Amino acid sequence: MAAEPASIAPALDRRVRRSRSSLIRAAIDLVSDRGTAAVPLSEIAEVADVSRQVVYQQFGNRDVLLLEAALDLLRRELLPGLSDLPDSPDLRAAAVAVVAHFADHRPFYRAILTSSCAFGVNQALTRFFLPHNRHAVRLLWGQDLAPQEIEDLSAFLTGGWATLINTWVVEGDDPLDIEGFADRLVRTVSAVIGAIGPSIAAGKEHGG
Repeated sequence: MAAEPASIAPALDRRVRRSRSSLIRAAIDLVSDRGTAAVPLSEIAEVADVSRQVVYQQFGNRDVLLLEAALDLLRRELLPGLSDLPDSPDLRAAAVAVVAHFADHRPFYRAILTSSCAFGVNQALTRFFLPHNRHAVRLLWGQDLAPQEIEDLSAFLTGGWATLINTWVVEGDDPLDIEGFADRLVRTVSAVIGAIGPSIAAGKEHGG
């Protein structure tokens, strides 16, 4: 069978990217407007101006589409802000950036965090934030902790932040208090840091 002409393949790739992007934007807009993740795929496809078959081909089902929509939102709107932060463990700046993002998109996140795709979204959020927390842990204690200890502490901090943020997004009073909640996160992490620091120092003194 002859290979597809080179001029056709890039055009198909562009069309796939456009339809994928359109579906993600439509999913975010509809879920945010309705306040529920139970938006029919047919409506998402209609708003995106594609067929339902395209949705199934690219995502398989609604839960996967919403999961990818959440990750796309994080990458487009939150990641650039985190990347612009100084290369130092500035906990409050990171907390404000993260909290403001979730507050800005609360209707969308609240809907999917209380839907059938909540477990998958939480796992994806953990994978998204884990590298950032790992980087902070290495900056703080990279010379004093073993690799497995860095991984364990990074996972612990990520899970703790995720639990607090999820509860705040879903159950917090309107309007969400971004500054106040960022301070709560910083105090919590600072307490963990304050407890861990002396134990690391003690371990070094005893040759641990």
